[in-house]
Amino acid sequence: MTIQVDIISDVVCPWCYIGKRHLEEALRRVGEEASVVWHPFQLNPDTPEDGDAYLPFLEHKFGGTEQVRRIWERTRQAGIQAGIEFAFERIAIRPNTLKAHRLIRRAQRNGQADALVERLFAGHFLLGEDIGSKETLARIAAELGDDPAAVRAYLASDEDADQIQDEIVHAEEMGVGGVPFFIFNRRVGVSGAQPADVLVQAIQEASK
Repeated sequence: MTIQVDIISDVVCPWCYIGKRHLEEALRRVGEEASVVWHPFQLNPDTPEDGDAYLPFLEHKFGGTEQVRRIWERTRQAGIQAGIEFAFERIAIRPNTLKAHRLIRRAQRNGQADALVERLFAGHFLLGEDIGSKETLARIAAELGDDPAAVRAYLASDEDADQIQDEIVHAEEMGVGGVPFFIFNRRVGVSGAQPADVLVQAIQEASK
């Protein structure tokens, strides 16, 4: 049996990365194949197209450097438990993720997007790459076997941009206010980076 998994996420959300790991563990436990579809969300849709400075934004949002460090540490500990070693200090740019979401959509249209999503998470959170940059995205796509020239041409256009925005609005209209959000077999929804045990239960419920 193949489990249909729809995931609403943003590639600059650390809890989405953790949630991806929890989902992978849950699927290993149930021993089922999964058909995964990634759906876009933007935590910060007002981010400038070329991005802006990462740490100053967080300091303003959370009330100072110490608060940001505490948040990083809590998230880092959760990441370690999920097998992720977050390197927040490497991140210089807060990227606008619209282009990344468009690239994910393109990858899904041409096959699977899981490898690309994983690489985007790793690029942002482990390597500190600017995943809002067309050149960075083209290079990442090339690493995964895509044609960088075709990716550059796609990202230079507005193709799929309206559809991405429409999907985000649809998610919000569904009541999705935070990510990750998982939907199993289009029947059972789970909000947040829940432990693998919770996702296993949701998968079993959705498979009845």
